[in-house]
Amino acid sequence: MLEKLEQLQALFAEMERALIAYSGGVDSTLVAKIAADVLGDRAIAVTAVSPSLLPEELEDAQIQAAQIGIAHKIIQTHEMDNPNYTANPVNRCYFCKSELHDTLKPLAKQLGYPYIVDGVNADDLRDYRPGIQAAKERGVRSPLAELGVTKAEVRQLSQQLSLPWWDKPAQPCLSSRFPYGEEITVSKLQRVGRAEIYLRKLGWQNLRVRSEGDTARIELMPDRIKDFVAQTDLATLTEVFQSYGFVYITLDLEGYRSGKLNQVLPLEQKQAIAKPAR
Repeated sequence: MLEKLEQLQALFAEMERALIAYSGGVDSTLVAKIAADVLGDRAIAVTAVSPSLLPEELEDAQIQAAQIGIAHKIIQTHEMDNPNYTANPVNRCYFCKSELHDTLKPLAKQLGYPYIVDGVNADDLRDYRPGIQAAKERGVRSPLAELGVTKAEVRQLSQQLSLPWWDKPAQPCLSSRFPYGEEITVSKLQRVGRAEIYLRKLGWQNLRVRSEGDTARIELMPDRIKDFVAQTDLATLTEVFQSYGFVYITLDLEGYRSGKLNQVLPLEQKQAIAKPAR
């Protein structure tokens, strides 16, 4: 682990100045921490805000940036204005990351940062992540992936650096809660966000509320499903979710699994490089 940490530090030392695409997740926060340690005030973290980001996630990003001592800027992105994105095709993330980096690139130039870096790790390269292609096309660097740092190693390094959120659950954007092909709207994003916040306030973590039409499908870690059924007032939960706009509320008996919606994709599609629609 020490060797990889030193390699990451050396990579940032070579950059001299860097802007970090910073979501507040464990990956980009580790990148921001190392950049801040090496570059000091020559590093800046930038978080993009849009309807697909939970307000709680933005708050976490702000708190974490302050704790690691990196300058932090918040910008607005407008992927919801792009019908290629809201149509929710299988390469939706391509259009999201295109919007992000088309916004960050002129900002970096204006502020004098020659490098934009993100928190993509080595494991991300093995999943279907069309957003990675959009970043590559725009010259974004991915230090963790470049040095072969896996998700488990990100957590190990974060723990070694005494970052209290080293075990923070992954929290991809809310648009990932919808099956491909179902249109994404601001009201649907808000509905899902409110449902997940409600469950977290009840004490449940590592969860997703998938949305398909009028149906909410709750996903929890498999070993927590029995406890959830036994401990939760299901009638009240149903009433609350229906007040958010859902009609049917269900529980996924398989449980939470990252990337579950990608299982419907044929292998060749997962491996294909995502390109924008013409």
